[in-house]
Amino acid sequence: MLMNEIQAFLNDYFEVLQTQDMALFDRVFHPSAVLYSAQDGALVVRPMPAYREIVQQRQSPQSKGSPRQEEVLMVDLLSPTMAVVKVRLRLFDNIMEDHLNLMKHDGRWMIYAKHYYRAATVQ
Repeated sequence: MLMNEIQAFLNDYFEVLQTQDMALFDRVFHPSAVLYSAQDGALVVRPMPAYREIVQQRQSPQSKGSPRQEEVLMVDLLSPTMAVVKVRLRLFDNIMEDHLNLMKHDGRWMIYAKHYYRAATVQ
C-alpha cells in the first residue's frame, strides 16, 4: 500500500518536472522545502520560493520536445509517514539524480528536502 502511494507520488513528481504544472508543483513540494546541490565546487542551497520562481519562468522540457527518461532507483521507508527516495531522470539535456526526503502529512506525501546532482549531459 505505501509503495503504491509513493509510486503514484513519484509519477506526479516526474510530471511536474516535465510539464511545470504549477498547481501540481504546489502539491508535490512542501512550501518550506529546501533544495541542495554541490556541483563543480559550488554549494547550492535553494529555498522553495526561489526554486518555484525558476521553474515557473522557464520553458518546460515537454514544450521543447525533450524526451522523458525516469527511473526509481531506491525507496527506503523510514516509517509509515517518512521515506527517502532516489530517482534518476532526464531534464532537458541533463541526467539528474535526486534524493527526495518525503513525509506524509494530512494524508498526502510531499517533498520536504531535495538533494540533486547532474550525473551526465546528453548530446
